[in-house]
Amino acid sequence: MAVQNLDKEDNEKEEAAQDTPKKKFSMGKIIIILISVLVLAGGGAGAYFYFGQAREGDATAGAAAGEATAGKSVNHAKAAPVYYAFDPAFVVNFQDNSAIRFLQVTIEVMSRDPVAIEAVKTHMPVIRNGLVLLFSSQTPENIMTREGKEKIRTDALKEIQKVMTEQTGSPSIEAVYFTGFVMQ
Repeated sequence: MAVQNLDKEDNEKEEAAQDTPKKKFSMGKIIIILISVLVLAGGGAGAYFYFGQAREGDATAGAAAGEATAGKSVNHAKAAPVYYAFDPAFVVNFQDNSAIRFLQVTIEVMSRDPVAIEAVKTHMPVIRNGLVLLFSSQTPENIMTREGKEKIRTDALKEIQKVMTEQTGSPSIEAVYFTGFVMQ
């Protein structure tokens, strides 16, 4: 009987020793799983709030655009921008008080409608004529500052939109960008 009791005690100790590592391993797994779930939930919640607010802002902007163009069909999803570089660069001269000066301007236009870019290519002579007249009418004082360059950029956009409206019935170009601006 004493031998049986010793065997029982040894068996119980072995089972206890085997159970203990399993319990620690199981608790470790559970903790890792819980931490992973919390991290994923936090990331998902952050993405939801970030993208949810961006979508809300787009919807608000789209609604405002819809009000501004009452009666016209409006596509609320913004299309990818399409850029077109005017080549060659514009080189014009203008008179300073003391000497003849030169201005070289390289520009690109942006639209979200590829058809509008094709229309710009078609009407390029008229657009370039208007821009040459605009650039050559500047004075050095007007375009030396950032504000002056921004104003001429805005004026160039208006000139292009005017030509496009006259030729196609729609301004269709959204922005003009200077990619080169040299005054000598």
